[in-house]
Amino acid sequence: MSADRAPQGERLQKVMAAAGVASRRVSEEMIVAGRVTVNGEVVTELGRRIDPLTDELAVDGTAVQLDTSRRYVMLNKPVGVVSSMRDEQGRPDLSRFTRDYPERLFNVGRLDAETSGLLILTNDGELAHVLAHPSFGVTKTYIARVRGVVTPATIAQLTRGVELDDGPIAADKAKLLQVNPGVGDSLVEITLHSGRNRIVRRMLAEVGHPVKELVRRQFGPLHLGTLKAGRMRDLTREELGALLTIAREGRRPAD
Repeated sequence: MSADRAPQGERLQKVMAAAGVASRRVSEEMIVAGRVTVNGEVVTELGRRIDPLTDELAVDGTAVQLDTSRRYVMLNKPVGVVSSMRDEQGRPDLSRFTRDYPERLFNVGRLDAETSGLLILTNDGELAHVLAHPSFGVTKTYIARVRGVVTPATIAQLTRGVELDDGPIAADKAKLLQVNPGVGDSLVEITLHSGRNRIVRRMLAEVGHPVKELVRRQFGPLHLGTLKAGRMRDLTREELGALLTIAREGRRPAD
């Protein structure tokens, strides 16, 4: 066969194995079973070749990252650290967490300095845009310790919506977790997809319960789990697949 007629791309099962999906043999079984899609189309032929740089692969409907230059890290941001790679005022920033990575990482969205919790760091700009932009509807869940005894009526008000200086806002979900009448505070869980500045703090202040402590526990499909403040870890293949699936769905045009 002449060089100009050589087959293009790499065999699908080889690409899957290199991406850590499964061994080549198990990958072949997945392909034959119709569990694999390339660019949204089911592929069942073992001879199929793809280009890892341009083609999109999914297994059982979950996206697979084929670009090994991309990095995705979860950080439990401590209180007192600003969500910036370089703070002009000299405050503690995110550079202390990224300096040992060879990739140039940046944060997806922000947490204010007084808020701790889940922050994603990556060098994937397209994914970052989808996750951070409120129009894509990626939800974030926070646990807030607030002043005062919160009532069910207040929880209902948060989900109905409150009026702030920059317009109305409603929580996607809100839940009363604990009331501590002895110390005069309550624990509230609130989920929303807004990206507006300090939105959780402003909502809770509006209903008469200023925040004492605030932590983001969940970002889309990612959960902070037992990751301690100031610690980092790479996302698992399952977590990354869930994020990439959201990003790809966000890019597709509406029907």
